[in-house]
Amino acid sequence: MRSHHQGCASHAVMWVECRMLEMSCGGRRRFLRSAVMRLPCFFWFLLLLGAGGLLLLHLQDLTETLQQQNQGAQVIFTHLQSVRKEQCSHCLDNDRQSSYPTEDNFPSPAHPVQLPVFPWAQRTSLINPKDITAAHVTKSHRKLLKSGPLVQPLNTDPPGQSRDSTDRLTRVQQVRQRLMREVCAKYTSGATKQTVTRTHVSRIFVEDTHKLLYCEVPKAGCSNWKRVLMVLQGLTSSAGEIQHDEVHYGNHLKRLDSFDHKDIVHRLKTYTKVVFLREPFERLVSAFRDKFESPNSYYHPVFGKPIISRYRSNATQQALRTGAGVTFKEFIQYLLDVHRPVGMDIHWEPVGQLCSPCLLDYDFIGKFETLEEEANFLLRSIGAPSNLTFPSFKDRNPKAERTSSDITRRYFAQLNVTERQRAYDFYYMDYLMFNYSKPFDDLY
Repeated sequence: MRSHHQGCASHAVMWVECRMLEMSCGGRRRFLRSAVMRLPCFFWFLLLLGAGGLLLLHLQDLTETLQQQNQGAQVIFTHLQSVRKEQCSHCLDNDRQSSYPTEDNFPSPAHPVQLPVFPWAQRTSLINPKDITAAHVTKSHRKLLKSGPLVQPLNTDPPGQSRDSTDRLTRVQQVRQRLMREVCAKYTSGATKQTVTRTHVSRIFVEDTHKLLYCEVPKAGCSNWKRVLMVLQGLTSSAGEIQHDEVHYGNHLKRLDSFDHKDIVHRLKTYTKVVFLREPFERLVSAFRDKFESPNSYYHPVFGKPIISRYRSNATQQALRTGAGVTFKEFIQYLLDVHRPVGMDIHWEPVGQLCSPCLLDYDFIGKFETLEEEANFLLRSIGAPSNLTFPSFKDRNPKAERTSSDITRRYFAQLNVTERQRAYDFYYMDYLMFNYSKPFDDLY
């Protein structure tokens, strides 16, 4: 019995010790659990701080790597740009030349041809006409063309020209050619491509010695240009020795339409194609003054008589008989009449129709306003004799004042707003294509 009680006591003591041990272990487990729950706040803060530092270091290394790679990419891209410019230049040449004549009667386009390369006619930095949208040709764009060069200057200096002058005139030519092509692309897009005919080249004079094709634009220095062509051709040694009638009626110069189709194609492919033009309203007034205000045995009877008969209500018999005394207002009425009593004349025909720039894509576009400088630049560029300079004299009515912008305004002041607007519309493509400003503020 006694031993039984002792055993029970011993078991009780052990049970109490185990419970106490369990309580002690449970407390530690609860303590550890709460400690573990409190640990992540501090631990994750340190962990995120360390990870952020590692991430910044990695990004810095990655940035340096990308910069090194990007330098190589820029070199490759620059090379590709130059290759694309060359390819686009080749495509532009082929595209614009695919309409040259191939038959005697010019019924179909000729094969693509390669034009000669001139200092002012480099094709780099030009827009392909196929890629041009209507948004390119805007008033803002024309102002931009006036404000500065769009292309890099070249490193060629014609003899007698300073480097600055050569660079400036080269840039001027490139800008003019660019605008001409943009306007042509805008207004001919979607239309059937026109074939060049003999009519399109009938106003072009040929000078074979220096491989020059000059499109005659009356009242834009054409008389003196013919003198220069005669000197280049070796017909005379001085342009000042050639009289007016000899220039226009001597038949010393050949026209491009007088050649057979093979020779026409050859010259269009290899010669320098040149056109000089003038502010349209000023050219129109100059033509009117020359043909109707001075004695003229051709224009008075051929044009003056039908104009007076149609547009003057109380014409005298003398006016109807001679055709003299046509007023500028009557002349404008004739010009704008879709049923003219007499046809169009080259002296006031728009340059866009007279010289067909969208078909022939001229290599040099000169302007009357800077005629002598640009003509002499061209002469030096084609290798003309060093003693040949463009003449500045006025051989018809030399005592009469040259038609200026002020004189032009006085003549157009005789018209009402509607007549001025319609006259502007008549020459609109010339204004747009060759970057002339609106002559009056009330035009739109």
